[in-house]
Amino acid sequence: MKKRLSVLFSLMLVLSLFLSACGGFQKGDESAGEKGKSGDKAANVPQELHINIKTEPFSLNPGLANDSVSSNVLNQTFEGLTRIKNGKPELAMAESYEVSKDLKTYTFKLRDAKWSNGDPVTAKDFEYAWKWALDPKNQSQYAYQLYYIKNGQAFNEGKAKAEDVGVKAIDDKTLQVTLENPTPYFLELTAFYTYFPVNSKIAQKNPKWYTNAGPDYTSNGPFKMVSWEHNNKIVLEKNENYWDAKNVKLTKIEMVMVNDTNTELSMFDNGELDWAGMPTGQLPPDSLPKLKEEGKLHVQPIAGVYWYKFNTEKPPLNNVNIRKALAYAIDRKAIVENVTKGEQIPAMAAVPPTMFPENKKGYFKDNDVKKAKEYLKKGLQELGLKDVKDLPPITLSFNTDDQHVKIAQAIQDMWKKNLGVEVKLENAEWAVYIDKLHSGDYQIGRMGWLGDFNDPINFLELFRDKKGGNNDTNWENPKYKQLLIDSQKEKDPEKRKEMLKQAEAILMDEMPIAPIYFYTNTWVQKDNLKGVEMSGLGDVQFKWAYFE
Repeated sequence: MKKRLSVLFSLMLVLSLFLSACGGFQKGDESAGEKGKSGDKAANVPQELHINIKTEPFSLNPGLANDSVSSNVLNQTFEGLTRIKNGKPELAMAESYEVSKDLKTYTFKLRDAKWSNGDPVTAKDFEYAWKWALDPKNQSQYAYQLYYIKNGQAFNEGKAKAEDVGVKAIDDKTLQVTLENPTPYFLELTAFYTYFPVNSKIAQKNPKWYTNAGPDYTSNGPFKMVSWEHNNKIVLEKNENYWDAKNVKLTKIEMVMVNDTNTELSMFDNGELDWAGMPTGQLPPDSLPKLKEEGKLHVQPIAGVYWYKFNTEKPPLNNVNIRKALAYAIDRKAIVENVTKGEQIPAMAAVPPTMFPENKKGYFKDNDVKKAKEYLKKGLQELGLKDVKDLPPITLSFNTDDQHVKIAQAIQDMWKKNLGVEVKLENAEWAVYIDKLHSGDYQIGRMGWLGDFNDPINFLELFRDKKGGNNDTNWENPKYKQLLIDSQKEKDPEKRKEMLKQAEAILMDEMPIAPIYFYTNTWVQKDNLKGVEMSGLGDVQFKWAYFE
């Protein structure tokens, strides 16, 4: 069933680069159809899901979270104005909405919903959460995701006041949002965790409400957190106060933190896990060929990229030719065939081919050692060094993980063999590692980026501002920045696409990042587990999941 305003939504999508990506708009209560699908089949089967999330989440405050581990928890426990299902945004906390003629003001009517402790979910909870994330004193890495809102960036940069931000609770059930520019994918953005509400009544009383399970950790999604053993396990249970609880079949989700891929697969084989692999965990790369041969392996290309970030303020990575030499000397085909083995696509571009199909080819040739040596020679000359032997060892950092280790070791060998560059490897647990990257305490660091919404700008805007929340490279280019700003105002889809391609060309020429491969999700699951919602962006939702 289409929503009454689907015609208006379709008109909005004319501005979008990818019409089919957003599609129509579905009603949130359409999930009632799931009852007939699972219904009695699930009645006599224990509805408890056991998964692995590998490591401790960075933060379970939607305004501070900035990683997939946190996302995998928050997407089960919280809910925004919309929710993504079958690749399309559907109504969630919002019961209806209206859009102004200039497509810049949204007025959302909230449904009758409660927090897990019984408090009503109000428009003020949304206004509070969004302004809290934008408040510079809270240092939200994802504040820039709210820059689409009028004066959001100005407030975050200390150039405007909180009351100037274009989000306002008109009354308990009415939220008015004014944007800087028409944003065709705004209803996808409101499904992202930075746009989740927070129980303002509790958060104002207890600023550390989100650090432990307990009466103050309230959420508004299909599940609630009942225990959090740090660095060990998180347990969720069905949230009986959730507005759509009748369509939630799982009664419990146990999330263990096992950061060893072989152990994860063994736990699955032993029946301790119902799901092993991405996007919550990871399978051992060496196991993938056999699992595929046995017909157990699930593989799904997603809008995500694995890359190395260069700290462009740390010598010798402050030299563009050194960066290009290192990027060109990587044999990506060898990595995906011999190390990752998950049908990943070698990446010679920043934006995944799911958004820019031409990026399967990319901006440079894979494993171009000849060109890499030319850039190295030029870079050494610019640094006043006679020979590569005069170049101090470069430190390559990554978070503790079997696959990251193997990729780093392979690239370390390639840089030594192809360029004569000495590389030291450094690993750290996730929380420590991400802090080091954000504080600039690294030379080269690995990172993955999964699309937050289905538009190329989500991959390019990361590097728009030197001090942008998730940049870490300290790179900034005025022309690049202006192209992204102008693209936000361009109504012609083809002209906008060309602007974004020009920006990507600048990024790939100055190389603050070295793309390695485009992601696929690879996993195994119990045969009777049904209804898991996997998006093309690589995230997972268990709202509709059940055991048959």
